[in-house]
Amino acid sequence: MSIHQSLISPTLNPELERALRARLEQRSAIAGRLGELEPLAVRLGLIQNTLTPELDVPTLMLFAGDHGLAVDGVKLPNGRTTREQALLALQHRLPSTVFANNQGMHVTVVDCGIAEPLSPQPGLLARKIAHGTRNSRVGPAMTVEQAHAGVRVGMEISDHLSSNVLACAGLGQGATEAAALVLSRLMDMPVRDFLISGPDMPQEDLTHLLVVLHGAQARHREVEEPMAVLAAFGGFELAVMVGAMLVAASKRQLILVDGMSACAALKVASLIAPPVTDYAVFCRSTTHRGLDEALALFHAAALLELGMDCSDGTGAPLAWPMVRCAAALLTEVQDIPDGPIHSRPTDLQTQAAGTTPSASAALNSPSSGLPSKR
Repeated sequence: MSIHQSLISPTLNPELERALRARLEQRSAIAGRLGELEPLAVRLGLIQNTLTPELDVPTLMLFAGDHGLAVDGVKLPNGRTTREQALLALQHRLPSTVFANNQGMHVTVVDCGIAEPLSPQPGLLARKIAHGTRNSRVGPAMTVEQAHAGVRVGMEISDHLSSNVLACAGLGQGATEAAALVLSRLMDMPVRDFLISGPDMPQEDLTHLLVVLHGAQARHREVEEPMAVLAAFGGFELAVMVGAMLVAASKRQLILVDGMSACAALKVASLIAPPVTDYAVFCRSTTHRGLDEALALFHAAALLELGMDCSDGTGAPLAWPMVRCAAALLTEVQDIPDGPIHSRPTDLQTQAAGTTPSASAALNSPSSGLPSKR
């Protein structure tokens, strides 16, 4: 499937939206308004083009790749290599994967371009484009051909996904910085706006990082076309995520977007096929100020703001119960009938009134030893 074959329909449907809102009005008559669950329920109905959206068991995909920026001193997240982070995820030793298991989500780590080898194991999807990107400060991070290859890989992955809910997050040394460069160029905004800063980042570290990233921007100052920007600055995990999002949206699936890398991938995907953003709901794993700017690009807020400072992918399983409840609001909460509300007889009430239906049937059966009623 090529990029141009990924036909994505906008979710705009005024008639269905009115019907969804009318159904929610009926629900609110039962117990009052349910706040942010209501617009989320409308989104789910529009995404699936139905009054009764049904959600399958979701898949949390962690797209992993190494970045050439690491050679310029871009620090390791939590001091761990990309390979070590991937192994911890596969061994379910990260909060994100523990929470995902707790919520019944499938967890898949996609090796898009980890520099070191990973042996085959459950939960690992080996789709390596290359062993890490090149340093974007001295040349393109990848070739345009590699960028397109990554998108095709993501499309193939998503095309074979059995679930109708895909949670996306990036993982890897230099992933956040690469995402910041992509967003900065696509949106013509200062790269600093998308970086971690404040008391958690020493000034000398921020100064060094800005020198490196400004050098990368200067090297590719003429690049503007989305796929060329992806090739110049991005990571293989970004390219694969772009393809996965495009096909997920073309299949009218819900996309949970968690973190900077996922936001950068969604921005590239939206410049290829603008309606893809109709299918995105945003999650949050960190208070990272740059993520505020990334979410603002989509005029969106995360479903939950918990003040966490975790690796991307942690917010999606925490938000999943809220998504499930929003769907249940449309499909499982029943309307109140007109007239008075009567209690339903319980088993104890039935027994107190005489005998249970099963006992009565037994007494009147031919084998009971008693005469049957005529």
